[in-house]
Amino acid sequence: MSDQEQADAAESAEEADAEPDAEPETEDAGLADGDFVRLAYTIRTADDGDVIDTTDEAVAEEAEIDTEEYEFEPRIVALGAGHVFPSVEEELTGKSVGDEGTVDVPADDAFGEYDPDEVETVKADKIPEDSRYPGAQVQIDNRQGHLETIIGGRARVDFNHPLAGEDLEYEYEVLEVIEDREEKAAGMLGMYLQDAPEVRIETLVEEEESVTEDDDGEEVVETEEVEKDVLYVTATQAMQMNQQWMFQKQQIAQDLMGRLDLDRVVVEEVIEGGGMGGLGGMMGGMGGAGAGDIEDALEDVDVDADEIADELDADLDEE
Repeated sequence: MSDQEQADAAESAEEADAEPDAEPETEDAGLADGDFVRLAYTIRTADDGDVIDTTDEAVAEEAEIDTEEYEFEPRIVALGAGHVFPSVEEELTGKSVGDEGTVDVPADDAFGEYDPDEVETVKADKIPEDSRYPGAQVQIDNRQGHLETIIGGRARVDFNHPLAGEDLEYEYEVLEVIEDREEKAAGMLGMYLQDAPEVRIETLVEEEESVTEDDDGEEVVETEEVEKDVLYVTATQAMQMNQQWMFQKQQIAQDLMGRLDLDRVVVEEVIEGGGMGGLGGMMGGMGGAGAGDIEDALEDVDVDADEIADELDADLDEE
């Protein structure tokens, strides 16, 4: 190698040493626990393809679902919060925006296997008079069920979930990863309540007192200013009447604070004029039955009253 070639080689080596090592490109690991994502989805029964929940209004119309009582739009879910079935959450982990697919959800991963022991005979006076008809959704001792039969002073109630024993198909598309905390809060409330209320997050400066000791061992009260992130939720009449909110508001608020790093949740009550509309929902809001529903339910009943009465007597004797 000539002197010039040696000099060129040495110069090239010096330039390489002077350049910082290029950082290796990191691949996006995809969705993970704690991420908030906007999902479009449709859930069907595996056996007959009945639509039981969807964010697509066209799918709902085709399935003859009442589109006036339900808002059809993609939902925000938090991974790890139990907003979707475990098998769906496992499928979503590692996915990216734009990914789509269909997940087979077995019954035991969805609403559980059907349990005959969950069909019980109870006293009819535990059921409100306007719900004493076959097919009515009832709540007894904080348990949700549907009324199968009622004869005299006894009723047979099925406490299984209406979809117990059903395998499901969950079709999804990941539309967006949500970063805004207010949007996350509204999305979480929407999953719990089937309706997203108005929310806002404010940072308040508050004074907090702490007690210390001075050099002489005397207690000294010190005051310092601290910032508190507070979520304000505008509670509509429908939200205040929502059963899940009435019975689980404390747990819902704790979940919001834990996942969104909040210090406090404040619910602001709103009272408006006019009558209350229906509270129907899809996956969780069973809604009230009108007169037409009652008539249809009664027409569909084909039972032998004497046979049912004997069966109910036998059930009570076994208790």
